[in-house]
Amino acid sequence: MSFPHIDLLYSLSGLFVGFLVGLTGVGGGSLMTPLLVLVFNVHPATAVGTDLLYAAATKSAGTLVHGLKGSVDWRVTLRLAAGSVPAATITLILLHRYGMDTPRAGHLIQAVLGAALLITAVALIFRTQLAAFASRHRHGPGEARTLFFTIFTGAVLGVLVSLTSVGAGAIGVTVLLLLYPALPTVRIVGSDVAHAVPLTLLAGAGHWLLGSVDWHMLLSLLCGSLPGIAIGSLLSSKAPEKLLRVLLAATLTLVGVRLVLS
Repeated sequence: MSFPHIDLLYSLSGLFVGFLVGLTGVGGGSLMTPLLVLVFNVHPATAVGTDLLYAAATKSAGTLVHGLKGSVDWRVTLRLAAGSVPAATITLILLHRYGMDTPRAGHLIQAVLGAALLITAVALIFRTQLAAFASRHRHGPGEARTLFFTIFTGAVLGVLVSLTSVGAGAIGVTVLLLLYPALPTVRIVGSDVAHAVPLTLLAGAGHWLLGSVDWHMLLSLLCGSLPGIAIGSLLSSKAPEKLLRVLLAATLTLVGVRLVLS
């Protein structure tokens, strides 16, 4: 059943994913892209391209909130972008050259997506321990090594996000916790969210030019996800964070294994 231009099933899916994103802070790509591929049988390239613009819209609102709170370290954000923007551009050029809609490309994107979900699950499980480790070693690596590894992390995220729309959230935050142990966690999260906006916009625009964005699907998802994120964010302080993180990690592991093996 659908209204003109709005598919209620997609909107309900967006509501569900948006609620979980607001409740847990987990990136929407970790949940939305597998849902589109496995439940709605959307081609992996179209699922990734549509989800990237979906993520850009939702993370823009998050960046505005973090920016107004002063919880963005723009130095870290720019360092990440120095690696991610060129890497995403090269990845999109390669996708254009070798084709997006072939079965081989679909299998590649699906396999990388599954691997990214498994890494995200590990990052979710061990984030607390890593944060504790970082707080005990507050000096961190030297400035030159920190700069190099931040740009390198951005490059890895640029490839992952362009191929799968996954990685800019849990994986990015986990690495930044280790690289910048002296920064408060809220500034780590804010910087990572701010970095995700230009990255997802660039990658999403690239997928649009490649023809792998479904605008009808995107509009329907946003109609559900924006109120879902607002509701989840309001309830996040009352949520059992540890239990939710374990359940999400288990779900992402099962989905990741299925995507890799299928």
